[in-house]
Amino acid sequence: MEGYTLSEIGAIFAMQGFAGISLFSVLLLMALGLAIIFGQMGVINMAHGEFMAVGAYVTYFLSVLTESYFPAFMPYYFLFAIVVAFFVAGVLGYFAEFILIRHLYARPLDTLLATWGLSLIMQQAFRSMFGAREVSPTLPDWLLGAYPATDMIDIPLNGIFVLVLTIIVTLGVFLLMYRSSWGLRVRATTQNRLMSGAVGINTKKVDRYTFALGCGIAGIAGAAFTTIASTGPTTGSLYIVDTFMVVVFGGAASLLGTIASAFSIAQAQSIMEFFMSGSMAKVYTLLTLVLILMFRPEGLFASKVRR
Repeated sequence: MEGYTLSEIGAIFAMQGFAGISLFSVLLLMALGLAIIFGQMGVINMAHGEFMAVGAYVTYFLSVLTESYFPAFMPYYFLFAIVVAFFVAGVLGYFAEFILIRHLYARPLDTLLATWGLSLIMQQAFRSMFGAREVSPTLPDWLLGAYPATDMIDIPLNGIFVLVLTIIVTLGVFLLMYRSSWGLRVRATTQNRLMSGAVGINTKKVDRYTFALGCGIAGIAGAAFTTIASTGPTTGSLYIVDTFMVVVFGGAASLLGTIASAFSIAQAQSIMEFFMSGSMAKVYTLLTLVLILMFRPEGLFASKVRR
């Protein structure tokens, strides 16, 4: 901190804070999908990062396709790519649940190993289809540049867009989970599966669509991720640990906890990365989370669930 004036320190914190907003948005989108799968269903999905990569690769593919054959559509393709990424990742998640996950409920270690194997298969599929090198889509012009808030602070336009997208998706998840009949069935199945089945809820169908929804939101996270970094076959696996940290620290099945946890972790990492290496920033963040979880193992916002 030595050598900086107070105004420079303030500008540094503001700039890193806005940089952390982009990371927060991607982490929150990832964690929302994982919180639905892990918090609501109890499935440890180690392939969740790969579903994010699916969304990123779908965005890249549509970018190349649009640039080559429909250049006039370039200013609009990214919005279309977000929707396509959601449905492609969701459909893949639906079939993954039908083929693999549905046989492993109530066996958390087996789901962990099975989804880890699925992640390896998906990574190899990415290498076969797109190559081992990282790729980036061509972003529309309205996502490039920055908004000059002050003489010393510039806010990236892509960060503003990703934040708005995250707010829209978060509100949509909240309305779906807490203001719809489908969300009521999901929460009922979570609290008491046997009783839910007894009153006529198709719990297997609830499980399948819940898993697909979580994977679809990860696909949206992948589309958003392309605005801040390039994508490679192992990109998803690099973010799965951070995503699980967000869900566990916030409290499983807690939407408010997921938001608070994602914001805290993203801001802490972003600000500390300016003053130290990225790996040390992650170490200090993880140590802080471990200390907090020692005193509050249920997370920031625990949900009471009947088993």
